[in-house]
Amino acid sequence: MLRGWQQECAQRVEQKFTYDEAHFFLQATPGSGKTFLAAEVAKRLHQNRQIDLVLCFAPSKEVCNGITATFSKHLGCSFDGGLGTLGKCLTYQAIQFLPESFWQTLSRYRVFVVFDEIHHCSTGSVQANMWGQMIMRRVQSLASYTLAMSGTPWRSDELPIALAKYTNPEGELVVDYQYGLKQAVADGVCRIPKIVLIDNQVESRSQNEGVKQFSSLQQMLKETKHPYRSVVEEPTALKHLLKLACVKLAGIRQQSLNAGGLVVASSVAHANKIAHLLASEFGQSVCVVNYQKERPHQQIESFRHNKLQWIVSVGMISEGTDIPRLQVCCHVSTVRTELYFRQVLGRILRVNQAPNQEAWLYTFAERRLIEYAQRVQDDLPESCSVVTIEPQKAALSDIALIDCEHQSAEALPPQTTETDSLLHNELTPRGSNLSFDTLSFGHFHHRVIKVFQSSGALT
Repeated sequence: MLRGWQQECAQRVEQKFTYDEAHFFLQATPGSGKTFLAAEVAKRLHQNRQIDLVLCFAPSKEVCNGITATFSKHLGCSFDGGLGTLGKCLTYQAIQFLPESFWQTLSRYRVFVVFDEIHHCSTGSVQANMWGQMIMRRVQSLASYTLAMSGTPWRSDELPIALAKYTNPEGELVVDYQYGLKQAVADGVCRIPKIVLIDNQVESRSQNEGVKQFSSLQQMLKETKHPYRSVVEEPTALKHLLKLACVKLAGIRQQSLNAGGLVVASSVAHANKIAHLLASEFGQSVCVVNYQKERPHQQIESFRHNKLQWIVSVGMISEGTDIPRLQVCCHVSTVRTELYFRQVLGRILRVNQAPNQEAWLYTFAERRLIEYAQRVQDDLPESCSVVTIEPQKAALSDIALIDCEHQSAEALPPQTTETDSLLHNELTPRGSNLSFDTLSFGHFHHRVIKVFQSSGALT
């Protein structure tokens, strides 16, 4: 059954395609059901005898698997490109390796092409990636109809997105339909996110600068040479963040028995140490997925349906991966772009049938992450606004910054254990300034950003 926004958007697509306009751009918040909408559009076009085949592109194999399952179920046939199927899903990376015979076949049929997370494809510059160039040069002219979708329609390198239109001279993105997080929360489609920003009064010891004290992580990172990595890999800080997240997940699992948590790590070594901490220090069940593991997609699929408490990932579950039981997330990656932050947050927003529908993201109070958290309720950044639909401006009162209760009770003890020292040595890269510069953490404190908190925020 279609949700209200999906029904409205499908009608908009049909209307636009009826008037000989072959391309549609959809921006819909992560977790809102873009793939199901695309499958419905494909079904209608096929039933109306407007297309012969459907071709989908996505940023990863994991996302392709999800699209294949959704299209197969909704279209009532397999979707693997075999004989008798309506189409298949390929990764963007595969575009450059497709044989000439593929493009010849495409030219002989009426093809509906769906581009999931189209922001992965850049164009309009010598710096444009191969995928964007191939889409503009080969796919766009051969496809009968195209649907481009994105939950986060902008790029960190600020290059234009393939198949996107921009206003001139403002350079603002033009979309045909927008379904933002604010509306998705109001409709009960997405969970209300709560973002916990963890801070500390830090003491830095350096051979060159001696002992310095800082009132916050932000001040320490600004006034010293310590990189952000030194925070996310520091055992005491990491243990505190994980402890808060484990306590929260345990509370949620009292109502929703199979609720799970995701930790987004900065490296394979970092992920392994986090998994060790979760298991040994907090008694959690955990699995690790990364590109070095055998069959990581099978591990993700297994976690999707089992009752393990945590999955620790390095670049494998950042966008498009549908695991509705995820409700707690720890962002401890050194990647700090707004695009990545929102993609990670999107992993815990999808509503399911569980009794408890809380969504919590834990991270450190670094300057950029604070800014991103405070802008979550804005569906697009200032440089990327909707033109065809008037964007709704959220009031500042919609964000409540609230000190968490029982901070001292939840803080970790200040003493350093043997395990802490061993973990610190294992996490410190050779040649890093951490070999002679050290950080000491005092009293942890944190605040929660509750998006859409005020009563009038959803009107």
